[in-house]
Amino acid sequence: MKIREQYEQWKEKKLEDIELTEELEAIAGNDEAVKDRFYRDLAFGTGGLRGVIGAGTNRMNIYTVRKASQGLADYLNTEFEAPSIAVAYDSRKNSQRFAKAAAEVFAENGIRVFQYQELMPTPMLSFAVRSLGCSAGIVITASHNPAEYNGYKVYGPDGCQITLEAAKKITGYIEQKDIFEDIRTGPFDSFLETGMIRYIDDDTIDAYFEAVKGYSLYEKGGDIKIVYTPLNGTGLKPVLRILHETGFQNITVVPEQERPDEKFTTCPYPNPEEREALQLGLKLCEEMGADLMLGTDPDCDRVGAGVRQDKKYVLINGNQMGVLLFDFICMMRQAGGTMPKAPVAVKTIVTTEMAQSVADRYGVHLINVLTGFKFIGEQIGLLEKRGEAERYLFGFEESYGYLSGIHARDKDAVNASMLICQMAAYYHEQGKTLIDRLNELYAEYGYFYDKLESFTFEGAAGMQRMSAIMRGLRSREISDIGSIKVVKSSDYLASQEHGEQGIRVISLPKSDVMGYLLEGGSSVVVRPSGTEPKMKIYYSLRCEDEVQAKKLYGAISEDMHHILGVD
Repeated sequence: MKIREQYEQWKEKKLEDIELTEELEAIAGNDEAVKDRFYRDLAFGTGGLRGVIGAGTNRMNIYTVRKASQGLADYLNTEFEAPSIAVAYDSRKNSQRFAKAAAEVFAENGIRVFQYQELMPTPMLSFAVRSLGCSAGIVITASHNPAEYNGYKVYGPDGCQITLEAAKKITGYIEQKDIFEDIRTGPFDSFLETGMIRYIDDDTIDAYFEAVKGYSLYEKGGDIKIVYTPLNGTGLKPVLRILHETGFQNITVVPEQERPDEKFTTCPYPNPEEREALQLGLKLCEEMGADLMLGTDPDCDRVGAGVRQDKKYVLINGNQMGVLLFDFICMMRQAGGTMPKAPVAVKTIVTTEMAQSVADRYGVHLINVLTGFKFIGEQIGLLEKRGEAERYLFGFEESYGYLSGIHARDKDAVNASMLICQMAAYYHEQGKTLIDRLNELYAEYGYFYDKLESFTFEGAAGMQRMSAIMRGLRSREISDIGSIKVVKSSDYLASQEHGEQGIRVISLPKSDVMGYLLEGGSSVVVRPSGTEPKMKIYYSLRCEDEVQAKKLYGAISEDMHHILGVD
């Protein structure tokens, strides 16, 4: 069906959401706006769906949610006998409504639904899938995206986000469905009465917290002062609960960001990677003289932190915190006699190479995987299949995601918040801050400078341009970047490395990523985001000190902008 025909079909339907009808009327004479909403179906992949809330096939609305749920229901009924599914949602606009719409489709298709009765973090959905023995799980969230976005993450029976193979099969079922005519749904309340939909009970919730506490390393909160912001998301209750139960009582929540706010009024981009999102927390820290600030994103799977250092507050980035936590976990478990035999840690290919230095120091086998925490979760699953799950020590990615246990198969900001506070308290007792400890690690392993750049490409034209940039990158041979020799280039879509030893096969799933290893140990990785309309460049530079690193970054970054044609 052509774009204009689809638009007219939607206009003629008596839509359940008056906002959608008003939006369609408002864009009647705007061909570009119509095209952007109908030029494609919202893409379904290993991360499920994610997009702007609104009318059309390329938007998040109850109709695209129902269609995805019908395809997922068909898949589950084909692949599993008597399937069941766990459902969670965050604080975003329409999240609860989308969760309810999805549950109604699953129940009408004979799939038993276990749904959280209030908003809950993504890691608690991952836990519930495995704890309740479900065939799958979904959480309605757009993670850290701006307020106008929402999404639909899908999890397999192992608690990981679905595999490439599963996503392909589900997509096949989705594509067979007419968005209005082929959807089976029914009334939520009736399904509650029959038991096809059940609310997840307190026993499952309590079991999650007991599992997280099982990875506690230092339950001596002392007088450490903590400021916390859930960024108007799901983290308030679970983060406060885990901190209180592990000895931290001196916690102040940022009042403007304490309760759910679908508009994210004080932080339009609720991402703990961004200083602007944490500005109110930093201001409160200064007023109170707090030692530590924590901020979790809306679905509470990522956490950012800042510490007081020489009367100023310094934010710790994802790579730095990952290294600090990795070192702390290894040190504490080694000292406590709980370090497993042949321990394993996992990081993504765009995450700092400093992790390898820590792994070598403690005798940990470090595995590199593609970008996306589901690949870290899959490694835990592989260990579990071999009866070696206890070998898993820690997994992290540069985008502020961490997991120290096997209770979940996705990044967990509740777990990480507990460990960050324990680590801060441990060094506080020694008269040190986390920055002091980081500087000690730099002195031991060398200085690592890690930087991420993002370039936004909105709409159909933006997607086409990103594809063209990646094709252009693959078509040219790059011998140096910033006057530094390229010693190895890696094309993860072709599964090939080109270096001084010739061509080697990359034993990872195919992915639209290009990587360049430079002489001296620095690296650059380029990839389009799988969840946002962005092109990302990751720099990991190994230098003598910060001054040299920033100079090197300037030269390499300028050259990469020229190569990619971005600014």
